[in-house]
Amino acid sequence: MRSFLSRCTSLLLALAFALTATGCQTEPSPEPTVLPVPTEVASPTATIPPAPTLTPTPANTATPTSTPRPTPTIPARLQFHVNPIDGLGPDFILGADVSMLGQIEENGGKFYDYGVERDCLEILRDYGVNWIRLRIWNDPTDENGEPLGGGNNDLDRTVEIAARAKALGFKFLLNFHYSDWWADPGKQYMPKAWVDLDMEELEQAVYGYTAEVIQALAGADAMPDMVQIGNEVNTGMMWPAGRTYAPPGEEAGGYDSFAALLSQGIRAVRDHDPRDGDPEGRIKIAIHLADGGDNELYRAVFDELTARDVDYDVIGLSYYSFWHGPMDGFIANMNDVAERYQKDVAVMETAYPYTPLDGDGHANLFSGSGDADTDGPYLVTVQGQATAMRDMILAVAEVPDDRGLGIFYWEPAWIPVEGAGWATRAGAVYDGLPRPTVEPGNAWDNMAMFDFDGNVLPSLNVFKLVRPEAGGETFDPLVRVVYSPVVYTPLGEAPELPKTVQVLYSDDAIRNVPVSWGQYGPALLDVKGNFTLRGMVARTNQGATVTVYTGSPKNHVENGSFESDLSAWLVEGSTSAVKIGREPANAHSGDFALNYWLASEFEFTLSQTVTGLENGTYTLSAWIQGGGGDALQLYASDYGGDALVVDFENSGWQNWHNPTIENIVVTNGQCTIGLKVVSEGDTWAWLDEVALVLNE
Repeated sequence: MRSFLSRCTSLLLALAFALTATGCQTEPSPEPTVLPVPTEVASPTATIPPAPTLTPTPANTATPTSTPRPTPTIPARLQFHVNPIDGLGPDFILGADVSMLGQIEENGGKFYDYGVERDCLEILRDYGVNWIRLRIWNDPTDENGEPLGGGNNDLDRTVEIAARAKALGFKFLLNFHYSDWWADPGKQYMPKAWVDLDMEELEQAVYGYTAEVIQALAGADAMPDMVQIGNEVNTGMMWPAGRTYAPPGEEAGGYDSFAALLSQGIRAVRDHDPRDGDPEGRIKIAIHLADGGDNELYRAVFDELTARDVDYDVIGLSYYSFWHGPMDGFIANMNDVAERYQKDVAVMETAYPYTPLDGDGHANLFSGSGDADTDGPYLVTVQGQATAMRDMILAVAEVPDDRGLGIFYWEPAWIPVEGAGWATRAGAVYDGLPRPTVEPGNAWDNMAMFDFDGNVLPSLNVFKLVRPEAGGETFDPLVRVVYSPVVYTPLGEAPELPKTVQVLYSDDAIRNVPVSWGQYGPALLDVKGNFTLRGMVARTNQGATVTVYTGSPKNHVENGSFESDLSAWLVEGSTSAVKIGREPANAHSGDFALNYWLASEFEFTLSQTVTGLENGTYTLSAWIQGGGGDALQLYASDYGGDALVVDFENSGWQNWHNPTIENIVVTNGQCTIGLKVVSEGDTWAWLDEVALVLNE
């Protein structure tokens, strides 16, 4: 998964939360009645809040609320429900990556099905999981032979779990990392035994190792049904030989070497597959990238592999809705690559949290909350987890021409067990961290489909209930809350009203739904204060409200929220580090923000010269969050005075900073603003809402 280790070490502990999710599938309550016809409501209030917030309008209520946010009461019989998916075939993959299972079990982890202790794999099978996925590392030990943790997935462990799974009737996806430990877009470390090999020797080593693994599995009656050659290989694998680009001052083998290494692994699988002559029955070969919503990335990589005649069957995607952007971008990318390359597609990694709580004192990768302040498109609840997976299954099932094979949930059984964390002490040192005084823990425990004590969560039923043969009924989810946006506009300027509003449904999904607004009198724009418009939400009988604050300072920065790519901005230096990402979870507001990251050393300046300014005193500000470890400087220059700068540091994911430069006295009608970034490599951040405003 993307940047797993760096995220593990940079997050805060989750907030407390109480979880309730029980019930069964039964008949829903009737829809509420309609809100009044949209009108305008003027207000004499002149105070302008410092920053926009979302406040909810409970369903069928005409007045918005700000604090406290209500928690609507939903009938108990609707607290957990999964709609079946018509036409979902029996061969559709409903898989689970259980690579941590062996380490969990050897450290005392146990699993319970309504109070009865059972084998985890048997539980998964009985709840509808039909495939398992296992990663394999070449030698997950340090130079002293100490295990690195994170599953310690060497050949022996992989054969053991695979044989158990095959005996229970599972199909099996084998995931070669071609590394001694975690491999993802941020790092693809060469196995230590191969570091000094030349390219010809390395190709031979890849072939020989791959063949050895396949033969060992065949000898244990655990032959894989699909093999993944590399893990999240956005920029190649086995760096530097198989890296697809050369960072400044470094070497990389490029796409020719990457394709050659892939092909050796693929050839070894084909050569040792007794079913290889059967196009339908042979082992499927998958190539897997992260960032499932990034179509530019997928086209770039697979165009290059196609040009080099790499032999594969399946395009694998990682997609986490709280990291990889809106679902529509993921769906568009998945459908595009299936058509463009005439390949089947499968989601190799996905997950969603059921609680923001932390089970072991080790900060979680993603927490969110049980309310709609969550950064993801679902509430962080058991129902939200189930709905997220149902939506993912539906998206893959609807890929045209039946090219959607299915999904794998990443580590649904990774419960918090001492000794079964993402790393051992040796692993932390191997990853470049100081040796910890205690074993690192589990940053994924709130993503599991078992609670912290190993009890099955109701959400695990999703893999059974999506199948039509389960006999479930289909109900349209009820509207629980319509959230009320806030808009700011300078005096005399028409506000840009949102085209959609967030709507929370009874399946704990938060969806953006089109809205039509009522009319307002133009005179309201000439008075500092605020007024409220009411509107109607499409496809519902629900009303919505938007509060418009007039008299807010005008932002003179063009495209300061990066909602329209990098237009109006100049990037100088390491331009490959910079992109615009559509990831609402990482934006301070809206859907888009500027993101930077490179695995190697980089330096760049982002700037914009704002012209046509009224001479006067201005304030420059921005919002930024990131992992830290780089040197950052916000600056203002060319305004008629000396350059002004403010140095600052990031301090972790979702820890937003608001660097500000005040008293910029413009005397020449213009000002150049910008951000300078200097990094030694593998640092990242998200920048949003850059503003230059005239002081009153």
